[in-house]
Amino acid sequence: MARDGRFTFDGGAGTYFGTAILGILITVFTLGICYPFALVLRERWRAKHSFIDGQQLEFTGSGFGLFGLWIKWFLLIIITVGIYSFWVGPRIYKWKWEHTTLVGSSTAI
Repeated sequence: MARDGRFTFDGGAGTYFGTAILGILITVFTLGICYPFALVLRERWRAKHSFIDGQQLEFTGSGFGLFGLWIKWFLLIIITVGIYSFWVGPRIYKWKWEHTTLVGSSTAI
């Protein structure tokens, strides 16, 4: 498939829907505890379908790699009655970008 723009995306609704349903089920049935695994599923799907200058992105993070941080953040959100969630969002974005590379590259984007 020819990729014309600098940034391209070729994901489709079918695979997105399946990935989203699986992520929702994982999150709901574990009451949010296993959200890191759902996040990794979604990010791997996104990276698999994203290209920069014709090079595919790759997501190298793992659910286990985020799990310890997530438990800490989850407890802090509960203790602070949700206030800490304002800090969790940016930390999750940072973690996602630190674990996103171009295929074949060892450094994060």
